[in-house]
Amino acid sequence: MMNIDSSQAKDSPATLVGLPPKQGLYDPQFEHDSCGVGFVVNVKGQRSHQIVRQALTVLMNLRHRGACGCEANTGDGAGILLQMPHAFLQEACAGTRITLPPAREYAAGNIFLPADPAEARRCQKLFEEIVKDEGQHLLGWRTVPTHNINLGETAKSGEPLIRQVFIGRNARLLEDMAFERKLYVIRKRAEQAIRYSGIKGGRSFYVCSLSYKTLIYKGMLMSEQVEEFFPDLSDPAMETALALVHSRFSTNTFPTWDRAHPYRYIAHNGEINTLRGNINWMHARQAMFESELFGNDIKKLLPVINTDGSDSAMFDNCLELLVLAGRSLPHAVMMMIPEPWLNHESMSDEKKAFYEYHSCLMEPWDGPASIAFTDGLKIGAVLDRNGLRPSRYYVTKDDLVIMASEVGVLDVPPDRVLHKGRLQPGRMFLIDTEQGRIVADAEIKHQTSSAHPYREWLDKSMLELAHVPDAPHLPEPSHETVLQRQQAFGYTFEDLRIIMAPMARDGVEAVGSMGTDTPLAVLSDKPQPLYNYFKQLFAQVTNPPIDCIREEIVTSAETTIGSERNLLQPEPASCQLIELKTPILTNEQFAKLKHIDRPGFKSITLPILFNVAEGAAGLEKAMDDLFAKASQAIREGVNILILSDRGLDAQHAPVPALLAVAGLHHHLIREGTRTRAGLVLETGEPREVHHFSLLIGYGAGAINPYLAFETLDDLIRQGLLEDIKHKEACKNFVKAAVKGVVKVISKMGISTIQSYRGAQIFEAIGLHHSVIDKYFTWTPSRVEGVGLDVIAQEVLLRHRQAFPERSVNGHVLDAGGQYQWRADGELHLFNPQTVHKLQLACRTGNYQVFKEYSALVNDQFKRHCTLRGLLSFKFSPETVPLEEVESVESILKRFKTGAMSYGSISQEAHETLAVAMNRIGGKSNTGEGGEDSARYIPDANGDSRNSAIKQVASGRFGVTSQYLVMAQELQIKMAQGAKPGEGGQLPGQKVYPWIAKVRLSTPGVGLISPPPHHDIYSIEDLAELIHDLKNANQHARISVKLVAEVGVGTIAAGVAKAHADVVLISGHDGGTGASPQTSIKHAGIPWELGLAETHQTLVLNKLRSRIAVETDGQLKTGRDVVIAALLGAEEFGFATAPLVALGCIMMRVCHLNTCPVGVATQDPKLRKYFTGDPAHAVNFMRFVAQEVRELMAQLGFRTFNEMVGRTDKLEARKAIDHWKAKGLDFSAILHQPNVAAEVGRYCQIPQDHGLEQSLDKQTLLTLCAPALERREKVAVALPIRNVNRVVGTILGSEITRRYGEAGLPEDTIRIHFKGSAGQSFGAFIPKGMTFLLEGDANDYLGKGLSGGKIIVYPPAGFTFVPEENIIIGNVALYGATGGEAYIRGMAGERFCVRNSGVSAVVESVGDHGCEYMTGGRVVVLGPTGRNFAAGMSGGIAYVLDEAGDFHTRCNQQMAGLERLEEESEIAAVRQMIQRHAEYTGSQRASMILGRWEEMIPKFVKVMPKDYKRMLQSLQRVRAAGLSGDEAIMAAFEENAKDAARIGGG
Repeated sequence: MMNIDSSQAKDSPATLVGLPPKQGLYDPQFEHDSCGVGFVVNVKGQRSHQIVRQALTVLMNLRHRGACGCEANTGDGAGILLQMPHAFLQEACAGTRITLPPAREYAAGNIFLPADPAEARRCQKLFEEIVKDEGQHLLGWRTVPTHNINLGETAKSGEPLIRQVFIGRNARLLEDMAFERKLYVIRKRAEQAIRYSGIKGGRSFYVCSLSYKTLIYKGMLMSEQVEEFFPDLSDPAMETALALVHSRFSTNTFPTWDRAHPYRYIAHNGEINTLRGNINWMHARQAMFESELFGNDIKKLLPVINTDGSDSAMFDNCLELLVLAGRSLPHAVMMMIPEPWLNHESMSDEKKAFYEYHSCLMEPWDGPASIAFTDGLKIGAVLDRNGLRPSRYYVTKDDLVIMASEVGVLDVPPDRVLHKGRLQPGRMFLIDTEQGRIVADAEIKHQTSSAHPYREWLDKSMLELAHVPDAPHLPEPSHETVLQRQQAFGYTFEDLRIIMAPMARDGVEAVGSMGTDTPLAVLSDKPQPLYNYFKQLFAQVTNPPIDCIREEIVTSAETTIGSERNLLQPEPASCQLIELKTPILTNEQFAKLKHIDRPGFKSITLPILFNVAEGAAGLEKAMDDLFAKASQAIREGVNILILSDRGLDAQHAPVPALLAVAGLHHHLIREGTRTRAGLVLETGEPREVHHFSLLIGYGAGAINPYLAFETLDDLIRQGLLEDIKHKEACKNFVKAAVKGVVKVISKMGISTIQSYRGAQIFEAIGLHHSVIDKYFTWTPSRVEGVGLDVIAQEVLLRHRQAFPERSVNGHVLDAGGQYQWRADGELHLFNPQTVHKLQLACRTGNYQVFKEYSALVNDQFKRHCTLRGLLSFKFSPETVPLEEVESVESILKRFKTGAMSYGSISQEAHETLAVAMNRIGGKSNTGEGGEDSARYIPDANGDSRNSAIKQVASGRFGVTSQYLVMAQELQIKMAQGAKPGEGGQLPGQKVYPWIAKVRLSTPGVGLISPPPHHDIYSIEDLAELIHDLKNANQHARISVKLVAEVGVGTIAAGVAKAHADVVLISGHDGGTGASPQTSIKHAGIPWELGLAETHQTLVLNKLRSRIAVETDGQLKTGRDVVIAALLGAEEFGFATAPLVALGCIMMRVCHLNTCPVGVATQDPKLRKYFTGDPAHAVNFMRFVAQEVRELMAQLGFRTFNEMVGRTDKLEARKAIDHWKAKGLDFSAILHQPNVAAEVGRYCQIPQDHGLEQSLDKQTLLTLCAPALERREKVAVALPIRNVNRVVGTILGSEITRRYGEAGLPEDTIRIHFKGSAGQSFGAFIPKGMTFLLEGDANDYLGKGLSGGKIIVYPPAGFTFVPEENIIIGNVALYGATGGEAYIRGMAGERFCVRNSGVSAVVESVGDHGCEYMTGGRVVVLGPTGRNFAAGMSGGIAYVLDEAGDFHTRCNQQMAGLERLEEESEIAAVRQMIQRHAEYTGSQRASMILGRWEEMIPKFVKVMPKDYKRMLQSLQRVRAAGLSGDEAIMAAFEENAKDAARIGGG
């Protein structure tokens, strides 16, 4: 969850209330939180104190989903929402002067007031005046009793006075809801008059709720403190029929009482990714608000969104307005969180029409979310379209419903349970206490969808662009001037060859490798497109990115253009818009829009050119003219504004399209007219995915890149694009661009382009605030930079090249040199000269030559490349003798190599790095490709090839119990510098047999790393994985790898609170084996910014001393390391430089498998050319460490620790005269937070991982000692609860530590658990362990199962039908590598995701079953959810399809559907079902076995296509007489040549 406003209290640090003010690189708008949410309700609406007690128990059992910061007794927030407890309030007011009228005739609310009595009285007085002014009666105030003795100091420092206000209803308000609306008006007015007016103490004023229906008790509390803090809740008279609870996990630890949930209508577990856009659009819509229900009061409600709240609070603001303005609660929720309706194969047309109509009124609030909502009478919950949050519920036979983020939060005897269910993606769960029943999703949505004839309205008013008549003529292309216009718009030869040609030829984005080492746009000597000053943001930790390829069913590229109407009064004309299938238009489509002649649509073309002679002033004037003309056009009824840069000539240059779009977008938002017109761009400038993403992100509704299309024609004429017609090339180009934009939005976890439009999810680097404030409002730009004058100068430099004063012969495009080094191109830090010097130094062990290399890299006085290049040291007048400085050997222990997987680099390169790092006491990193267990045995000479750091990435390749146990550090890769927010793909032809072996997959079959970790959708999920891995290897440090972006500091604070031991901040420029060029160049930011922000934020949070901070990204010299240390790092990663030391010559062909020096290839022929030696990498590391020591001596430091975070030893270089860089301001990077001297600046306190409280340490290790020590059989029975997490994992790790991969004989340890198991039950358990669970389980059951056996079945005494009831949570058996699982009941979403070896039987599964599976066998004895087998490249699934409709829910991109025909296979499936029946007592299995012959034809075999092809190749070569490895290699080579391959090809 995120907050947007950075306006802050003016309180002094001593009385800090709320988040600290923006300072240095810390900005409160990037705070996030996540949480546990639950509710208890009596379906019949019967009130009791028992419901309050049960809700508080639920809250207690969710406490591990909350968090505390640097104080063990300060929580992040918890609370409870109840129905108005009339009887209790009467009792509480009995001894006071307050006389309460009957229920519904008065309202009550808990209000936070300043702790200062005079300030509190002033706030109360103002509030009372507003109540009176609005015609209601103030009955009195009651001080809410509170008991703060056990609160931490941070919570106490911000603790408000909490008072309860009572307001009597004016008799003229006849309807209950009219009273509720009036209370809303009072609250909104009070917020403006008190909280936002600037009065002293006003910022502490906060209304938890003000209603006649509900009452909220909440605060900055831990779950267990809620009842103690609020004695009211223990009073038996406190009765309710429903209670909503919430436990918060925030990334910050600041005193933010008002951020606790529940809010007035919701409690939210999730994050709204499109927030900035949602706020912008809501702000723009307000001007058109009219409401019969509110009448003139509507103006008193503005602004609707309070931008100092969290994203949950802002969501609540919007929902509250929609409900009070007349929509039902379910209707409003459906508008804000629509299902993915566009590509739904089985949704009714009626419902699709509802969603399509409402998409014309507002964009979705998109992001992962489980939202519980209530108005005091109805209570329900809804899940986002992708099902990215867990929510489970029980319905009992005595009318109780318990819903929570976990199962087992309340003990319910099995015979009382009527039904066990889960929230499903896009589905709604609703209890109506007035009607006394649960209302089904289908019923709610049918009722809501049929309330108006939405399809009729759409047919009448909405216009598809395809149905608009063709334009009378198209502009003629001008071949003579193509080159001239390309030069004016800054095209380079590289753009044409490397970016545009692949898009036009193949319909896909261009791929590159090896990261980027060219200057930032603001440091480049060359004129840069304005787009290059912006970096894409991406999701990491607090919400997941989406896989837009394999999970295409949730994405949508459709948008609309035209004018919106009043959001509060829906009418047929509200959908009078033009529907566009994609926002990128061909010339034909654009012409239709330009010449449209239909009632309700009127377009105008506004030129975006400026007078060259007037320079920067001309550019500013052109923008002001554009604003004025657009405003005038809207007043005249125009609703399609076309901005066009056609017509440039010697006197007129184009305004940068991004400047024009963003500037106009924000001008119209400020004016309140933005929703009355759509912005269309006719431009020659955009030509790659990043350009289109920015234009849409800043408000463009449609883009016609006319010069890109003409360029493709030109490329065909020149023979640079062969065997393709122009129309096809244009179609491919648009397809690639749209797919690329969807990829960019999915990196942020956004699924629809409509939500992304105007969401401005970017950070600027190198733009002055004067440009940002006027044209890119609310975009972060933290180092200042160039103004409009330089932007104009860059345009004019390009223009001059296109229109030179004197004509020149042979006009040609600039070479570029962004992607590959060219003598006349852009500067690269690794160029032939620096590569040669480094290799010579490392091969000959010559420190003098290394100094020459480092001088070339560091010397950025003339040509600037990095931010650190503009910093200089403030050397100490008192230098330290070199011999007194910490030794090279000690410094080397801080050095690591980057995560390069065995698969992206060769075995020789990978093992050489490991040997080198082990020799010096540093650490090498496996990357995400697993590791051969042969490397765990030391070599004869004592060298070790075992990588100290084992990476755990989203693909979980080869993550076995042994892999984890053999690590010194386990690194969770959240993102990668070269492609943050993306997954990866290893094409089948690179999955050689030896790669497949360590990744536990099939040779020749492509492998996919999903963009998200499917067990990390939020900060509390990351905390769980950290806990899981610490259990899997107690002796290893747990590290989390993040990529620098604005806000990374607050994420790092969350990582520290989640108990990671190390946080790594990677720069945007890191290397990669393969990545889209868009990501290599335009995602992420320099580590200097990310690292400084992280250090500052951790220090502010007093968390810095609990966690080690590491950085990496093109670190090349000792100077780089020292600057990183001064900015806050204490450990350092090197990747590209050591590879260069080992022989890499930066050919940038890693993705093609053609590396000429054997470094980044698996080809056995090329690997022979590898000449690297561990000594070369050792020399590099020692040289860097020596250079570090020399600088430490000059800076006056004897030890490394005293250097960490000492930014006072850095300053910005004086007298920078570079035409762009001179505007940079480093004060935010060099800022030191003002905290007490005792606050630690480097890691010195070990994290408490809570292992001693685990069931394993308390019980299992002792009980299983005979098995562990003597391999004797052990069988025990134990109770289990949801708070027992990761059960069995420590025990399993000890078995692996002693007995290795082999584990113990089957069933040596057999434990029978009874109850509800916590998350990650049986994670990573090895062979020899069998867990029976009689009850149910939460998420991640059997995560990484490494040979163990898990059996789950319902408890004795149950009466429900198991196969129709949920028994285990989401993401079961994620990344499992071996073993068996038998589940009697339904599994949640993503069952067996990335399974590579488990045999599993289950009775029904949710959406995305068997996703990315690479091995194993899965039998499903019942229905599946949607998108089954997406990305499945190996293993086989067998689905019993009695209804015959499974094919509609199976993703057949990579898998084919077959019958079960072979006798041996039929027997194997039967045996699996037989075992399932024996182990679980499944009646369904028995029924199937009893009717076996009848059932065989109903099984569908899901067979991955490439896997089948490889198995067939293997059969052929074996038939030809080959066997063993020889047969596998022959089959691999045959398969690699097959043109029909699809998996990652």
